[in-house]
Order: sequence, then C-alpha cells, then structure tokens
Amino acid sequence: MEIEDIDIASPGPREVLIRTGASGVCHSDLHFVEGLYSTPMPVILGHEAAGTIEAVGEQVEYVRPGDRVITCLSVFCGTCERCTEGRTVLCSRTGLNRTANQTPRLSQNGEEVTQFANLSSYAEQMLVHENAVVKIDRDVPFEQLALIGCGATTGLGAALNTAAVRPGSTVAVIGCGGVGLNAIQGAALAGALRIIAIDAVETKLTLAQEFGATEVIDASGGDVVSKVRDLTNGGVDYSFEAIGKKETAEQAFHMLRAGGTATIIGMIPQGTKIELDGPSFLREKRIQGSSMGSNHFRTDMPQYVEFYLQGRLKLDELVSRRLGLEDINEAFEYMKEGSVARSVITF
Repeated sequence: MEIEDIDIASPGPREVLIRTGASGVCHSDLHFVEGLYSTPMPVILGHEAAGTIEAVGEQVEYVRPGDRVITCLSVFCGTCERCTEGRTVLCSRTGLNRTANQTPRLSQNGEEVTQFANLSSYAEQMLVHENAVVKIDRDVPFEQLALIGCGATTGLGAALNTAAVRPGSTVAVIGCGGVGLNAIQGAALAGALRIIAIDAVETKLTLAQEFGATEVIDASGGDVVSKVRDLTNGGVDYSFEAIGKKETAEQAFHMLRAGGTATIIGMIPQGTKIELDGPSFLREKRIQGSSMGSNHFRTDMPQYVEFYLQGRLKLDELVSRRLGLEDINEAFEYMKEGSVARSVITF
C-alpha cells in the first residue's frame, strides 16, 4: 500500500464528510491486500473507523457538523425487502452510491478511486452516505469507538444476534484475534456456561481468558475436534469460526453436539469450498454464516458503548498497537505474525 493524495468530493444531498479519528486494521482488509478477495483498483482500504462530522449534505437531518460518529460498512437504504424485514445488514444497497454520470466520491487525476466497503477509512477524511454512520453522544476515545465499528460488532453480534447463544450453553471459538475475542465476550454476555477458546498462539489464549474464556485449547498440538468433544462429553452447543479457513470451518461443524450450530464469521477466500459429513445433518447440526454480526448498528453500537462504560465490555485491552498512517504496511505485518489483537491507526 502507498500513501498518496487524492481528491474528495463535496457532500451530496444525503452524504456526510467525516474527519477520521481512528481506524482499526482488520483482517478483512488483509484478504484484499493479499488478493484472496478482489476489488477494482486503485482502492483505498479501511472500514473500521470513527471520527467527527465536518460537513453534511442538504437533506441530512440525522447528524450535523461536530457530531462524533462510528462508521459501519452495513450501510442501509431502509426501503428494500430485507430492510423492511428488519434485516438491514442484508440490504440490497440500491441507490446508496453515486451513479456513473456523477462526480465520484474519491478520485485521482480525474479517475475514480474505489471506495472500499462504502467507507475507505485509511485516509484523513471519509465521504459516506448518512446511513453508514451512527451518532455517539458519550465521551469515548476514537480508538475504542473504531473497534466497535467492525471487530466488536462482528464478534459480539455473531454470538448475541446470529447464533443467539442461550444461557447455560457450551461454546467454542476458533481464532482469538479481535473478532474471536469479541465472540467470546458476546457468549459471556449471553450467559454461556462454558466458553472454549482455540488458537495456536499462547498470548492470544491468555488474552482469551481475560475476555471470558473458561477453558483454552492450543491448536498447535492438532486434533482440536477430539479435544473439544472430550472436554464437553460429546461436543458444544455453539461454535464460532473467526479465521476464515476451510479447515477451521469444517472443524467448527464437527465439534458440535447433536442439535448444535456452527457460525462462520471469518472470510473464507473466494472459490474455496468446504466439505462436511452428510449424515451429521441427520443429527440436526447446522452451519450458518454471519455478516457483521447480523447487526442493527444504530441500535447495537450505542448499547455496546454503554456495556464498555459499565465495565462489562473490554475494548481497551484489544488495542495492541497505536500507529500512524505511515505505518499501515507494518500493521499488516504485525497481523500476519499473530502478535496483535488489533492495531489502530490514529490521526
């Protein structure tokens, strides 16, 4: 990635201009850096962010200059079938971007620059649709607010919304990075009795226990499914895969007890197929995806802020490194090393 100057348009009727305060460095961005997912080039990556409204379009009523906001890639139209069903995270997103005959939001030398996830937060400013932000009135640092914008919402929501973990249940979480740690927190908030954290990095397993894991399994020793089944006398009620690999997605399914549910949070690379044992479905085992924690972000994120202020949600502990924009490539190296829960770019 390279740091360059680009042109940013003035806000359209329902758009807002944001001065970026902080942006988390998420593993989803790394998928695009490494080409595991495709996107038109050139592109400005980044999608986990918070900042301050600088200007608003003429039809914007929800926010005004000076408001502190969290951005969310789950921008919604409010009128499509999924939105009117209450599943805004699955919005068709029709009419939320500028058309081909309009000036692009981002450009360089007269050519359009792709806006990643309708946000592009690795930049000093963001120009987004007003339905991509939630206003936060509480005094919380931008670093913590940024993490709510993706990692916290994705992990917490997978447990609380997508899987709807029941009190007293058993849970396993594969992958204890930022999203996995929040899935652990979500399961704890939901009242899970046992939460098993699985990772190959010892420091992440230690951190997982601070976030609510009752037991840990070092995946570097192999045979993870058998270890989970032995620990739980047959398997877990809920499993969460927070890495995005074929092998771990299959493990998440096979470690279930009868009637259990596996939720895949990680972004499995494009073109990758997973294989499951057919007779397992006769035991009513389920596997499902989760997009951004099945969020209703204008409701969920203010609640997560309150959980944090009450001391019931850990966010400070997720910030492993604070970096400048010039350190963006190093941030991805730290991620690949597995040495961080989250790096945060501050402006």
